[in-house]
Amino acid sequence: MATGRATWAYRDRFGDSFGRTFYRRFGPGVVSSIGIGTYLGEPTDAVDDRYRESLVSALEHGVNLVDTASNYRHSRAERVVGDAVRGADVDRDAVVVASKAGFVPFDRERPDDPGAYVRETVLDAGLAEPDELAHGSHTIAPAFVDEMVDRSLDLTGLDHVDCYYLHNPETQLAVADRETVYDRIEAAFEVLERRVAADDIGRYGVATWEALRVAPDHDAYLSLPELVRRAERAAGTVGNDEHSLEAIQLPFNVVMADAFTVEAHDTDAGEAMSALWYAHEHGLHAFTSASLAQGDLAAEIPASVNSVLAGDTAAQRALNFSRSAPGVTAALVGASSVAHVAENIAAGTFDPLGARTFDSVFE
Repeated sequence: MATGRATWAYRDRFGDSFGRTFYRRFGPGVVSSIGIGTYLGEPTDAVDDRYRESLVSALEHGVNLVDTASNYRHSRAERVVGDAVRGADVDRDAVVVASKAGFVPFDRERPDDPGAYVRETVLDAGLAEPDELAHGSHTIAPAFVDEMVDRSLDLTGLDHVDCYYLHNPETQLAVADRETVYDRIEAAFEVLERRVAADDIGRYGVATWEALRVAPDHDAYLSLPELVRRAERAAGTVGNDEHSLEAIQLPFNVVMADAFTVEAHDTDAGEAMSALWYAHEHGLHAFTSASLAQGDLAAEIPASVNSVLAGDTAAQRALNFSRSAPGVTAALVGASSVAHVAENIAAGTFDPLGARTFDSVFE
């Protein structure tokens, strides 16, 4: 598991290569404000090899955050992450590993009959009821989430996952009303609270696509304050003193800034905040996905912000936009080549905004 001692030692080892805010507090220690994602790519041995090489390079050059999920690349991503963490010349305790559960994972390749596979591995196995399955592939039923934590530990070969997310819980809104979905999330949180108490995971979060950056009247909306309340209840149910919901993951980039601009989350004081401001004000860590808009921003970013962001390339300026926002602990970026890893890491040598405030980027 990532420890305060080891992550601070990692920061001491690499910190002089980066800007002063590159490493940020998370959990018991610190984490790089650029993290490596493992979502994109075909489920092949060749892509596995490229990811393994890229991850090792990132870990050995100052990035100690790796993000994956049980279903990424048909379970190959978790296996590669474990290989890279063990193969890199860094201590395991210096690396923050995050994974997710929600979408039913295949095993290395897409089965000939995906529906039959889901029935056999999830429904017939008693991990979820049919009405808990959305789009034939998504569930956060407690037994399923519990099984996925075990599976993540098994496939990575690690004895601890530092942050474990519910993956796109808003998907459940396709088959249940919002109150029922909150109940399902709370039941899943209870499982994760127990796994925190058992020291299998360090903390948990919600990794979303639309839920936290749309208006309350949107079909995919979930309230961040309500999620926190459900985490408090889940912790009380299992006898934990404090809840361990500490992270959110959501898209945020130059052309998709809703997480900062859409004020959708009401506080107890009656004030509406964006997801990032709410996270900033309430001690939650935000990790941005799609920081390069799945590669589109690596070629060009809008002229309106290009001139005010630091970096030698469009990709670096886009990453610096994402990681400079209030509430953001790290920007995640996929990298299946060593060259892209080097370019992305180099973004961390810049002070993203200098003396400017993030709000001024929108002026």
